[in-house]
Amino acid sequence: MDKYGKTAQNSISMKPHYHDQEDFQVRLQKLREIRDLGIDPYPHQFPGTTPVERISESFLQENSFFAEEASEGLSPSVRASGRLVLFRSMGKNAFAQIQENGETIQLMFNKERTKVEGLNSSLGMAPMKFIEKKLDLGDIIGVEGNLFRTKKGETTIYVKTLTLLTKALLPLPDKHAGLQDLGIRYQKRWLDLLATKESVARFKKRSQILHEIRLFMEKKEFLSVETPILQDLYGGAQADPFCTQLNAAHKPMYLRIALEIALKKLLVGGLPRIYEIGKNFRNEGIDRTHNPEFTMLEAYAANWDYKDMMAFVEELFSYLARSVLGSETLSVGKHTISLGAPWKRMSMKESLAIYANIDFDALSDDELSRLLVEKSARTAEELCRLSRGSLMALCFEEFVESHLIEPHHIIDHPIETTPFCKLHRGEKERKEKLVERFESFLLGTEMVNAYSELNDPLLQRSLLEAQQAHREGEPQPLDEEFLEAICQGMPPSAGVGIGIDRLVMLLTGTSSIKDVLFFPL
Repeated sequence: MDKYGKTAQNSISMKPHYHDQEDFQVRLQKLREIRDLGIDPYPHQFPGTTPVERISESFLQENSFFAEEASEGLSPSVRASGRLVLFRSMGKNAFAQIQENGETIQLMFNKERTKVEGLNSSLGMAPMKFIEKKLDLGDIIGVEGNLFRTKKGETTIYVKTLTLLTKALLPLPDKHAGLQDLGIRYQKRWLDLLATKESVARFKKRSQILHEIRLFMEKKEFLSVETPILQDLYGGAQADPFCTQLNAAHKPMYLRIALEIALKKLLVGGLPRIYEIGKNFRNEGIDRTHNPEFTMLEAYAANWDYKDMMAFVEELFSYLARSVLGSETLSVGKHTISLGAPWKRMSMKESLAIYANIDFDALSDDELSRLLVEKSARTAEELCRLSRGSLMALCFEEFVESHLIEPHHIIDHPIETTPFCKLHRGEKERKEKLVERFESFLLGTEMVNAYSELNDPLLQRSLLEAQQAHREGEPQPLDEEFLEAICQGMPPSAGVGIGIDRLVMLLTGTSSIKDVLFFPL
């Protein structure tokens, strides 16, 4: 067993299962034959190409040309590359399609006009025969030729020269059946992208969403920063970490569970508006909305409070919907919702009354516990140890969250839910130990967590110590460096955390987090 706990394998590696498949063996033989014909099946480059998606767009602005004019070089010339996804021979001509970045374009090969780059003519194989006999669906090719339109109006490249760029040794998924196995789609995402146009579009939209977020944050004068993923103490949330070892220092390390602590240190350092889009890691469950590795946006603004941050969140979501979808209104499944401001705002206690018919103040702790035992998987034994504020949070989770379809800000949470939030400024709410925190919900899912940040160093220490005392298992050491930073003065501020993966799910109408991650666990 090696130092990483893996069992050493036989020095002679096992052959992968596909090496014995007929498709692999046939293509391997073709690869040898291609080399024998003097062609390099894996050349270094094919420069000067135009993206497939832009070829049709640009050609629409040109005059229409026919195949005869393309044959004589009288129509616009173009170089393109892509994966061969369709091929049919029709005697003197052959038609094909190549795919690049989810888009396809038609090709036409001609028996007399089309040449193959590198083909040694003295060996007796004609270019068209090479194309028909040695190429397979899935091969990546480069073409140079002239554009024309078929009688059906389809933009087509009349190929003058074909260059083999990559000989594929395994076949593509079936074009018509596609990939039905979700496990394969998630584990071997490259096959999903080749077979499913909708997946390509979804991930392009994810990239667009991230781009628009950065533009929005820049307009709001937030500075983009980066903080460490590898930490000697983990904090900023209650979650189990992934543990590792720093060999250079002979000490344990953790993958961060939140961005919060490091970003607040930068607030202390005098950076008034900061944000980070980065990965967090929590060694916990996997379900429809949770993946152990996920992407978060966290932002902090000096001199703001949680009300300022609510308005900021509304503006951000509205901006993204308009930029990405063209409208603040979106339809997801059977629901149609608007992301336009203002969103509904209600306290956690009010939401219990409105959506669960629970008058929280009128019920004792025992009565609340009985409700939870009757309608949830909680046991009386675990509930009897909880504070009243914790019972409120559990009742909200069990009885209210699923009803929050339209955008809601749920405000004024019990102090037990976080040790990093300012106590409520209202005298009544302060006596009830409520804090200035809000969570934003859409379609029954939490999307945003934010609060007026606690900057009282003495109260911060006492709350972190109390959290430690109630933590099950081995307590995490206090982050004394963070407490020292707060002692040196952190301005009044508001912070927000937004789950990027869930945001992408919302804006792409996707029901599972696995569909918006390239490689989910």
